[in-house]
Amino acid sequence: MSIVVTGATGHLGRLTIESLLAAEVPAGEIAAVARDRAKAAPLAALGVEVRTGDYDSPESLTDVFRAGDRVLFVSGSEAGRRVPQHTAVVDAARAAGVAQLAYTGVLGGPDADFELAAEHKVTERLILESGLPYTFLRNGWYTENYTENLAPVLEHGAVVAAAGDGRVASASRADYAAAAAAVVTGEGHLNKAYELCGDTAWSFDEYAAELSRRTGRTIAYNNVPGETMLGILTGAGVPEPMAAILVDVDRAIERGLLVGRTGDLSRLAGRPTTPLAESVAEALKG
Repeated sequence: MSIVVTGATGHLGRLTIESLLAAEVPAGEIAAVARDRAKAAPLAALGVEVRTGDYDSPESLTDVFRAGDRVLFVSGSEAGRRVPQHTAVVDAARAAGVAQLAYTGVLGGPDADFELAAEHKVTERLILESGLPYTFLRNGWYTENYTENLAPVLEHGAVVAAAGDGRVASASRADYAAAAAAVVTGEGHLNKAYELCGDTAWSFDEYAAELSRRTGRTIAYNNVPGETMLGILTGAGVPEPMAAILVDVDRAIERGLLVGRTGDLSRLAGRPTTPLAESVAEALKG
């Protein structure tokens, strides 16, 4: 039996493996599933077993799971392709007889009515229909979605969104990774769903104010219509289908759908979630 992390060379997968190692899970009991074995070389160097598998290639997944494995199934990142990809993963996990399939979905689960949630809702149904012991990790928004690319914000002196006065209870990827590690190593998590979000919700005005405070410059929040935001994103090179999803997320934020108030994330992680101010400070150091 191993603790298996899919998407292991991506941000969340890699951070989850780091959390497992920090929790003193022996490296030899961790398996990393990755499309590219070369990219997983740093994990192999730590003693982690690397299993090659590609969500787009069902046949490659037939040997990545073993009976009794506890699996963190990190959702695919390609909107519009997730359903066939996720079907392949669920089918492989069921055939292997894994002991737990912990899936990283989206905040709100079946009640989420924004476009980004659609494929995640289908995946949850697939997992339920598989009969596998599951844990649904319904992740909220990552703070890094905003802080990873600050250059245009600083260049133009503006945070631009179509989210009105909505608030976001975001958390760092490391926070979500710590929770995921706890779920696949602990007991009492089978056949449960967790709504995961940051401890404190913030507004875009507050985000702009924090950037201003940290940089000593005036950063404003420009709330724009959805159509304008769509044009900004596509003009920056974001493919239109993805840009439309991101604008729809802004609208969901405006409707209060990414606020969240459960406290599940900090309870699972065993610590408070990372404050926005700390994430901003870390991003600006880079």
